[in-house]
Amino acid sequence: MVVKDSPPIKSGAASGEAKKTDSGGTTGAGQASGQIAASGVGWSRALARKRFDLAPETAPGLAASRTLGPASLIALGLGALIGAGIFVSVGVAAHDKAGPAIILSFLVAAIVCIAVALCYCECASRLPVAGSAYAYAYAAIGEAGAWGVGWNLATCYFLAASAVAQGWSGYFQSLLGALGASWPKAFGGAPFDVNPASGLFAPTGAILDLPALLALAAVTVVVYRGIRVSLRVNNALLALKLGVLAVVIGVGLAHAKIANWTPFAPFGYGGLNGKDLLATLGGQTVAASTGMLAGAATVFFAFGGFEMLSVYSQECRRPRRDVPIGVIGTIGILTLIYVAVAAAVVGMVPYDHISVKAPISDAFRAAGMPWAQLLVAFGAVAGLSSVLLVIVMSLPRVLMAVGRDGLLPAKFFNVLHPRYQTPTKGVLFVGLTAMLAGSLLPIRLVMDAVMMATLAGYVAVCVFTLLLRRDKSGEPIFRAPLGPILPLFGIAACLVLMLSLPPVNWIRLGVWWLLGFLVYAGYGRRHSVLAPGETI
Repeated sequence: MVVKDSPPIKSGAASGEAKKTDSGGTTGAGQASGQIAASGVGWSRALARKRFDLAPETAPGLAASRTLGPASLIALGLGALIGAGIFVSVGVAAHDKAGPAIILSFLVAAIVCIAVALCYCECASRLPVAGSAYAYAYAAIGEAGAWGVGWNLATCYFLAASAVAQGWSGYFQSLLGALGASWPKAFGGAPFDVNPASGLFAPTGAILDLPALLALAAVTVVVYRGIRVSLRVNNALLALKLGVLAVVIGVGLAHAKIANWTPFAPFGYGGLNGKDLLATLGGQTVAASTGMLAGAATVFFAFGGFEMLSVYSQECRRPRRDVPIGVIGTIGILTLIYVAVAAAVVGMVPYDHISVKAPISDAFRAAGMPWAQLLVAFGAVAGLSSVLLVIVMSLPRVLMAVGRDGLLPAKFFNVLHPRYQTPTKGVLFVGLTAMLAGSLLPIRLVMDAVMMATLAGYVAVCVFTLLLRRDKSGEPIFRAPLGPILPLFGIAACLVLMLSLPPVNWIRLGVWWLLGFLVYAGYGRRHSVLAPGETI
């Protein structure tokens, strides 16, 4: 999940003249890319919405920057998305959820991704500003809703960083094993894990996942110093990852055994847990959901980040054509790669012997190919490092967008380092929090939680797509096809996948959201920069 800044859009006068606020300060007319309509005081601010005066086509500085085509979008998408998901999620999904039917799980997840991604594209083309879903919520449902979406978005980033760091730890330890070394088990995993059969926590004997902590610490230091990943480095990492996955597919399928693909769906093709959810709400302990749909909810993590393509709508030469081709092309190629990798992994070893933390490299080890284990582990460590870097770079920018509106302390999250020009306090906050979660929380818990929050955010964006269409002040440069059918399908499909996750995640998500709105009531509402009739 990557958040990109677009050039600032000026509201009102083309000169972008600053306007006086009630408190006597000044704010740039184009800083938040629109006008906020508010009436009354106090809690009425919670319903204040941003209204954008300019359509993206006429926004200053954007009309001349349309240089991207479908091929460029696909290259950007593949570079950003290949990494964490396929190297990590395939283990949990195949071992605990779907077995060989994980192949169908990837196909289902891809169809849902396409629907949601096209909704993201429409929102981004209408509101080409920083903040991603947080900005769309501010325009569609108001400040309180935007805070809730921003809180949920930050949760996704934190949990994703934790899951990727644990995947990095697993492949790092696999790499050591391929080199004939070992890592102390006491410092190689979380202190407890979730039993997929019972849903209960169980101690592992470990103290903490030190490699995950160290990986996050190293990335935090790099981001703190303002190091940026160039397009050349991105292309180099993409070539490395594609090369490793080509080896996995070719060698893996050549050594696959048909017997390992049967039974194809040992957990069935379902996964909906409506009854289990009611039982959980009643205080009963329920095992984790299983089945092909439950696997689809887990492998959805492998597509996480596709929304980053939506922010390039205003930079495409022919956005109405280029954006859908780029989005569908990226997800289509990813799906082919993921299905082939999954088929190779479950073909080499029985699904119940697949490693949860380092599934691909351990599959080659189990198949008696240590040279391939070494290659895959090295490629995974390099690929996951770049993903960690992107996550830790992106989240502070989301927090800056929220802090700029006063909903978080701007003096903390929006202060730039005088030399590095990075939000160093925000970076340290993100890094330290992710290190804590990544070293102590089990990957099964983190994976389910991040997908629950991510799917909830995708439901919200599909809803915002419908709501923003009511504003006829400016048509977006891209509009999702099939009228209201596509957003409604995205909403329904994401809800189905949410119901396919362990039911306790609904309770965790609800409690976490409640905590978030208590923070808004205690701080955000009182420090919001909004005032009646104010523009920011």
